[in-house]
Amino acid sequence: MRLGAFIVPTGIGASIGGYAGDASFWARKISEKCKLIVNPNVVNAACFSGITNNMLYVEGYSLDDFFKGNLSLIESSNNKIGVVFDKSIPTDVLNVHINTINAVKTVYGINIIGYEVTEESVGVNFYVESSGISTGNVDNLLTLNFAVSNLINKGAEAIAIVCHFPEDDSLDYQNGAGVDPVGGVEAIISHYISKEFKLPVAHAPAFDDISISTHLVNPKCAAEYITPTFLPCVLIGLANAPKLSSDLCNYLSINDLDFITVPYNALGSIPVLEMVKRDKKIYTIKENSTVLNVESSNFIDNSNLINLSTYEELLSLL
Repeated sequence: MRLGAFIVPTGIGASIGGYAGDASFWARKISEKCKLIVNPNVVNAACFSGITNNMLYVEGYSLDDFFKGNLSLIESSNNKIGVVFDKSIPTDVLNVHINTINAVKTVYGINIIGYEVTEESVGVNFYVESSGISTGNVDNLLTLNFAVSNLINKGAEAIAIVCHFPEDDSLDYQNGAGVDPVGGVEAIISHYISKEFKLPVAHAPAFDDISISTHLVNPKCAAEYITPTFLPCVLIGLANAPKLSSDLCNYLSINDLDFITVPYNALGSIPVLEMVKRDKKIYTIKENSTVLNVESSNFIDNSNLINLSTYEELLSLL
């Protein structure tokens, strides 16, 4: 079976995949045609998940290392998951997340071995730059490091992280027109842990307000407004996320990848540049636009860079 990659970078305002699992429909359709690597942003949708058994759920830093040829993916199932909670999460919010862990274990049988609360507050802030890209800063990454180490010592093979975030009232995002304001700093957190520990990682934010909004929002972000926790999708994704290896001969590596699909004007990422270097097929999707401006004209000599109008067109081609 062919191996593809469906990538929508987080925090760049992608019109498809820039919200809450709104790229899942097309990822699921394409995964019926081939085995498909996805970054969490593609399928994460708060209390829902678009993941299928034919998808490989890989965090962004590890994804870059995969495309660079530094690591391979070992297909896995029933991973032992440890959960890290930020010390600054209020008790009532923490209790909702612990109930969530227990609900996911009960309903899905996911192997969650336990959780650790960080010794100190993580200190997360986020904002949107003038370019329109979301980013932020983290005051205390080291306290996450200690908590993750404790969980690994207890047998964890994958890590879910839940950090306390200040409240967000982005009306643009609610209306399906803005950038996910927390996506950029979430990537900073997961990239750091992936780099340090070389294991599957994903992050979910925790907010003080755990009430469910009764306001109508855009369908693309609706999944995030009907639940007080975004943790379920992370646990479901990590349950069967591939393990990571430096053995490039016996497991799935960049050499096995047939194609990648990305938004048409977000071509400056490491996965795209590595595919250009290796002369592998890159499908850009015109209907999926972002706040970036890196288009195929930058790679005009690359005959393997194929511009398509829609994901439907890609599906037909595959």
